[in-house]
Amino acid sequence: MKLPPRAAPRPLLPPALRRTAALVVAGCAAVTASLAMAFAGQARPDGLDAAVDAHVRSGLGQYQEQLRVLAKLGGQVPFALLTAALILACLATRRWRGAALAGLAVPGAVALTEYVLKPLVGRTILTGYDCFPSGHTTALFALAATCAVLLTGPARPRLPRAVRLLLVLGAALIAAGVAASMVARGYHYFTDTVAGTAVGIGVVLLTALLIDWAADKPRAPLRRSSGAPVTTAPEVSRVSIESPGPVGR
Repeated sequence: MKLPPRAAPRPLLPPALRRTAALVVAGCAAVTASLAMAFAGQARPDGLDAAVDAHVRSGLGQYQEQLRVLAKLGGQVPFALLTAALILACLATRRWRGAALAGLAVPGAVALTEYVLKPLVGRTILTGYDCFPSGHTTALFALAATCAVLLTGPARPRLPRAVRLLLVLGAALIAAGVAASMVARGYHYFTDTVAGTAVGIGVVLLTALLIDWAADKPRAPLRRSSGAPVTTAPEVSRVSIESPGPVGR
């Protein structure tokens, strides 16, 4: 019985939008690099930070309890739980590329922020606390960008379009709320959160492009050491052996 051909796995990003995704990645890298060079080694806000930070703190200062709850979402434990839940959801639905995206891009973006950019740039706030880029903002926007790819790409779940768009919008609003809470509570400057947003989104889109490229790359046929393609030996047909007739006495 001939089995039906197995459907090819769907990519994370539609081919028509991969060029746009690459341009967004380049833009995120340019924003992060330009801000890093502008604020390297500084321990004070510039004019833009001073204006925006004061506006955010005056507007949100009365919501300290809500800001504290929002800020906790970007902590290590909630971040790890949200990432694990996203990976498990992809594995349960056999979305292998989605699981790879969540498992590589989200921790990778946070690691880039915490262990590379913060020590390298050396911008500080409060009592010498490295603040550029914002790790909380990076984590939440990386999660939001991953959700956006998984909910709107070719491998999206079978949910109504309005529901999927609402989920993406909700994830983006939560990420923006966490960024605002970090500025309002004095842990980051505004431009720290801009860089964290760029790092989170850029790393997710770059990882999605690399996963699709690696998975869709054509495989070369196996070859013998002499260079000739490996072929399967023809199947040997069975020879039926007749039983001998009665032996004469």
